[in-house]
Amino acid sequence: MANKLRGNAVVGQSGGPTAVINQSLVGVVFEASKHPQIENIYGARHGVKGILGEDFVDLKRESIGDLEAVANTPASALGSVRQKPTTEECARIFEIFRKHDVRYFFYIGGNDSAEAASIINDLAKDAEYEFRTFHVPKTIDNDLLVSDHTPGFGSAARFIALATMGDDCDNRSLPGIKVNILMGRKAGFLTAATMLARQHDDDGPHLVYPPECTFSLDKFLGSVAAVYQKLGRCLVCVGEGVAEKIPEIKLQEKDSHGNVQLSGSGFFGDFLANQIKAKLGAKRVRADTYGYLQRSFAGCVSEVDAFEARRVGEFAVRWAVAENVDGSVAIRRLGDGKDYAVDFVSTPLETVARNTKSMPADWLVSEQSDISEKFRTYALPLVGELPRQGRLAAYPIKKK
Repeated sequence: MANKLRGNAVVGQSGGPTAVINQSLVGVVFEASKHPQIENIYGARHGVKGILGEDFVDLKRESIGDLEAVANTPASALGSVRQKPTTEECARIFEIFRKHDVRYFFYIGGNDSAEAASIINDLAKDAEYEFRTFHVPKTIDNDLLVSDHTPGFGSAARFIALATMGDDCDNRSLPGIKVNILMGRKAGFLTAATMLARQHDDDGPHLVYPPECTFSLDKFLGSVAAVYQKLGRCLVCVGEGVAEKIPEIKLQEKDSHGNVQLSGSGFFGDFLANQIKAKLGAKRVRADTYGYLQRSFAGCVSEVDAFEARRVGEFAVRWAVAENVDGSVAIRRLGDGKDYAVDFVSTPLETVARNTKSMPADWLVSEQSDISEKFRTYALPLVGELPRQGRLAAYPIKKK
């Protein structure tokens, strides 16, 4: 029996932007426009902050051409927010939704966004207010439960692979020791993506340390010294979460969710570079923190990522309206490599809210400070084809 629930829909974006988050937004708008039960489609500016301030825009008035242009533009078109609403604020949000006759809520974000959506949904049930909530997944960290992977990750991983490829070429041209810090507090999927840059036996990154690794500063310095002695250079990639494993680093600043602040500063890269200079005596040592560059780099979008981001937005609306259910959209992988395929499944909000996942343990090669080839098989379909790097044959001329 078809769902007869009529009313307005609200869509919002939350958390760190991605290169394809607007594909999900446009997917929601286009699909919602097909269903007469959804009378108006409101965009909440800056997520729950905009809802609490009743700061809505009319997305039905946007032209198809403008929406398609927005879909291909990185970062959150509606604006994002890092605010994790309290139970009291969620109750206020529910009252605003009731006042605007909002019957459908689509929230694009990570696990914290799923948690907020779940609380609002429970309040509606307690009040016996007919209401459908769907969480639309996104995060470059790729750490949402249930899903094989998450929209936003493929494009960020593509950027990281390409940036590391170029950085390694630079490091080979002017040899030295280079340290790159990648995003990821607990999950090392982004750090692992650096290994996709390798095409020759001596290509970097030569050492990779995701947050899941066991880390010793002394062993780190010994490994860097060994690579440097062998190759005359060394490219190292480290997940920002590794900083929490080093007693010598005193982390005090907290973010809006109460977590120790890791991003937004080059302190960790500088710390490692200074340790290398002081204890290995190396002269040419540099460090970079990729930071926000990973999230919304224009012109570096994975086609698979963009396609799937649009689809999760469409399915969220379809299931909320046609099947009259609440939940979150998850991506299930059906094949790998040339046989890569996925389907999209509905999962309860509570299976995605709050908790996150880490990389599988068998993807880490801890003794070699590296990532196994299993990750390459997993990630390449999401990242897309990468450019081949050429080298001169370098035929020598006899000295005179």
